Amino acid sequence: MSFDIIGDVHGQADKLEALLQAMGYRKRAGSYQHPHRTAIFVGDYIDRGPRQLDTYRIVWSMVESGDAQAILGNHEFNAIAWNMPDPEVQDELQYLRPRHGDQGARNRHQHRHFLAEVEGTAQHDEAIEWFLTLPLWLDLPELRVVHACWHDGYIVELQPLLGPSRTLTPELMVRASRREDPVFRAVEGLTKGIEVALPDGHMFLDKDGHERRNVRIRWWDEGGSSFRELALMPEQERMALPDLRVPEEARPVYDQRKPVFIGHYWLSGAPALQSERIACVDYSAGKGGPLVAYRWDGEPTLDANHFHVQEP
Repeated sequence: MSFDIIGDVHGQADKLEALLQAMGYRKRAGSYQHPHRTAIFVGDYIDRGPRQLDTYRIVWSMVESGDAQAILGNHEFNAIAWNMPDPEVQDELQYLRPRHGDQGARNRHQHRHFLAEVEGTAQHDEAIEWFLTLPLWLDLPELRVVHACWHDGYIVELQPLLGPSRTLTPELMVRASRREDPVFRAVEGLTKGIEVALPDGHMFLDKDGHERRNVRIRWWDEGGSSFRELALMPEQERMALPDLRVPEEARPVYDQRKPVFIGHYWLSGAPALQSERIACVDYSAGKGGPLVAYRWDGEPTLDANHFHVQEP
């Protein structure tokens, strides 16, 4: 089996169509098809780009026709939570993802491109229903796919709770929206990565200009151990961090049994492997970068020459 693992699209349907065509996919009967390859999408189909519904429909049609598989990204998770009433609030209508106050304003701003196309339409509910059918991860005989982090402990915790095909149920959506619930920690880790508190006195501004005192780490980097080596933050701020070790319990160790593909991390520059068994395919297509795919042909050790870059 040959797979094309495609990075975060974020509503960039033009880039997706160009990528698929460049890799030999042709549109037939409403779906992009390849004579002997299957696409795998790593999540984050929506938000940021100019063609939200078109992107969703391309991915949906390929999955429905058997020409692709797709998993849940954190933006799809957020979209579900934005649209799902909180069942534990009885006196007024509230949603799992806050819509009011400063946090609600930030949430709407992040989600604004998708809402601009679907809010108040039947297509909105249709898309949310489909997002709920997407698995949190794929563990195929040949390879694995997860949006942000392969974490065996979180996967073992979630496996008996999930719906068919490793999907989030409405009940799990509620638990995954409660910070005190262990389901929140597990879903957050798989879809957004591993986050640790920065040493006292340190902070940085994220890509959207928000102040952060917690930081995602390069969980795949087995050679690093300190905040300065592992923190995913602008280099100037990262180099100012003290040379303190990240707590061992915050660093999952990948078993290396088969290749694993991830998205999520807004990388830039020439695509490169994270290790011989780990590859990120998100190179910031949602903010001006290329849409990237990895063309996997059965190799147990990954090869950077297999990246396909569709320039913007």
